[in-house]
Amino acid sequence: MRRSCTCNRQEIIGAMRKLWSQHVYWTRFFIISTAEELPDLKYVTDRLLENPGDFAKALKMFYGDKNAEKFKKLLTEHLQIGGDLVNADKQNNTEKADKLRKEWYSNADEIAEFLSHITRQSEKMWRDMMYSHLSLTEKEAGLRLKKEYPKDIEIFDAIEKEALEMADCMAAGIIRLICCK
Repeated sequence: MRRSCTCNRQEIIGAMRKLWSQHVYWTRFFIISTAEELPDLKYVTDRLLENPGDFAKALKMFYGDKNAEKFKKLLTEHLQIGGDLVNADKQNNTEKADKLRKEWYSNADEIAEFLSHITRQSEKMWRDMMYSHLSLTEKEAGLRLKKEYPKDIEIFDAIEKEALEMADCMAAGIIRLICCK
C-alpha cells in the first residue's frame, strides 16, 4: 500500500522512537513494580498494555488495519508472555519459566517474520534484534529481582540504545516503502 509523497521523515523517525522508548520504559516500570511489589503494578501493567495499540494506530496509516492489528496482537502476546516470565522467575518456578521462555522466543520469531514482511527488511536482522531485546530484558528483570541495581541500570542503558535502533530500523522500512526518495 503506497501513500502519497507527503510523509515527513523526521516525524516518522520520532514517532517510532517514541513508541519503542515507551515500550521499554513501561516494561522497566512493570519489572520494578513486580520485583518491589509496588501498589502501582495494576496501573503500570494497564499502561504497558496500551503500547501495542499505540503502535497499531501509528502503523495503520502506513500498512492498513489488518497489518496494524496483527502487530498489535503479536506485541500484546510479547508483553503478556514476558510479564508471566518475570512472575515465574520471581516465584523461582524454573519449569514454568523455561516453558514461557520458549513461547517468548517463538513469539519473537513471529514478530521478526512479520516486521520483515511489512518493512521489506531482513528477517534475520529483526530476529537478531528481537532475541537481543528478550535476552537483555530477561537479564534486566533477573538483576532487579536479585536487587543488583547498578547492573540492572547498566543493562537498561543497553536496552534503551537497542530500542532506538529498532525504532530507526522500523522507521527506515516505512520511509523506504512509503515516502518519496
